[in-house]
Amino acid sequence: MGLGPRTWFLGRLDAFLTEEQRRSPPDVLGRYRLLVGATLFLLGMCLVLALSAPLFERDRLARGGLGLGLSSAFALALGLLRWRGSLRAASLVVCGLLVGGYMAATFVMPRPAVASHAAVMLIPALSVYLLGARTGLIITALFSLNAGVLLPLYQSGFGTREPLFARSGVWVGGLLDTLILLLGWGLSALFRSARDEASATVSESERRLSALLESTEDPVCSLDLEGRVVTANSAARRLAVGTFGKELRLGEPLELLSTPAQREGWRAQLAHVLQGHPVRAEGTLPRGEGALVLELSMHPIPGPDGRPMGVTVFGRDITGRKAAEAQLSELHRGLMEVSRRAGMAEVATGVLHNVGNTLNSVNVSASLIAERLRGSRAPLVVRATDLLREHESNLAAFLADDSRGRQLPEYLSSASRHVVQEHETLLEELLALIRHVEHIRAVVGMQQEHARIGGLVEQVPVARLLEDALRLHASSFERSGIRIRREYAELPPVLLDRHKLLQIVVNLLNNARHALLESGREDKQLTLRMEQAGEWLRIAVADNGVGIAPEHLSRLFSHGFTTKKDGHGFGLHSSALAAGEMNGRLRCDSGGRGQGATFIIELPLRGQEARE
Repeated sequence: MGLGPRTWFLGRLDAFLTEEQRRSPPDVLGRYRLLVGATLFLLGMCLVLALSAPLFERDRLARGGLGLGLSSAFALALGLLRWRGSLRAASLVVCGLLVGGYMAATFVMPRPAVASHAAVMLIPALSVYLLGARTGLIITALFSLNAGVLLPLYQSGFGTREPLFARSGVWVGGLLDTLILLLGWGLSALFRSARDEASATVSESERRLSALLESTEDPVCSLDLEGRVVTANSAARRLAVGTFGKELRLGEPLELLSTPAQREGWRAQLAHVLQGHPVRAEGTLPRGEGALVLELSMHPIPGPDGRPMGVTVFGRDITGRKAAEAQLSELHRGLMEVSRRAGMAEVATGVLHNVGNTLNSVNVSASLIAERLRGSRAPLVVRATDLLREHESNLAAFLADDSRGRQLPEYLSSASRHVVQEHETLLEELLALIRHVEHIRAVVGMQQEHARIGGLVEQVPVARLLEDALRLHASSFERSGIRIRREYAELPPVLLDRHKLLQIVVNLLNNARHALLESGREDKQLTLRMEQAGEWLRIAVADNGVGIAPEHLSRLFSHGFTTKKDGHGFGLHSSALAAGEMNGRLRCDSGGRGQGATFIIELPLRGQEARE
């Protein structure tokens, strides 16, 4: 990844800082960098002054000596910064050298241009930024004394060569230089004050953001353009130590935590994010004897110009979710295999729905039993009997004279009634559990009876098949308050494919249940009718639910068409296809919205004979 000019320049400045200094807060690090940059700039100016001395006819030795002396002094200041590490001490040295150098130049090369040189504006700017407004004022005042007083005095020979105020222009120029320097200090102080206020606001925002990040158990960190860690919450640090055995250090590349084999992929993802594209990825990391599955969300941090200036990395431990998904996927594959082999996907759904509802009831009963047992008063009865044993030697006196003894008979009577009531309640719940388990056994047994290879045409008692379909929805019908009405004509077994017919009926019953629930009416009724109509077997599923709009009737059996919010649009389509494969048909009658609906299956009574 290529480095931009700014990043390259800051990297060169950071080379003069120690590792500890590079880990300073952003505002302190900025001052370190400014101090290094200013010192290097001044060192370069002094070297230019020393090397250019031979080009001048006058003051060659003075220029050269002053330039070499100051160059050495600034180089020592850089060494002091690395050795002592004190920002304030090094700043005082550099500002002092700057002021001292210009004051020395005043006496070595006494020209007004020296005092009013543009570079002297560095003095108030640097001193205020690095040392603060008060210290900066002292340094600026010292140099202003040099420009406004010492230089005019020196040029007049302190009154020996000419009167002190013989050159009024020099004094006026010195006064203007002093005012300009003080103005520079004032502007720098205002800038410093505004910057400090902004920094305080940013610091407060950072504290709030840090508190927010620390409140989550998910690892969160931010990176700069080089992939180095800028901020990280405690969860990210714990993850680094617990998973990689390394500390997450600010300023170090995050990729150092990964294995060499993972780094190439990490760099590619980071480069993609820095192009402005969010990345979501999953990775598996070793953790003890197992593995940690981590979901990473990486988003670019836009800068003022809209280009990314960093990256935020959000992690989430999804090990448990992945394990659950794997189990669910395995269960799903098993169910799909059963559905594929039996041709009974809708039946399997009905079985699972029915058993699931019953299991919910089992869970409620078991939870109630556990809650009753936890709150049982039986242990209190035991405590009461223990109290009687403690006073069995003087039981009569205890019951007559002791306040606890006098309350004990009434307490035992009350506790006994509660225990009896608890016994009756627990017995009712246990009987309910037995009924629920028996219902599950019956539904599973019925499903196993039908779960054979599809496509087989056999003699089927249709009334029994309809009852099996109703049994799949029995618990949901009962819980929803749906009354079932049966109208079965006496018919002999019919030659047909039981699995396809069961699939159709189960789907129609499920649709009728949804229509009745959506209607919200109290008198929910579903009618299941079986009759003979000439050479046809006619099965009707009628409900008094929401009904079907006339404009929908023509598209009702089209693939993908549904009027349910969570519908998929292939239940009725597949049912119509199944009826057609048995040389029958499926149709619907409805008086419109709110008028209920009747779905009618018509199959030939003489088995799989083709209709003309």
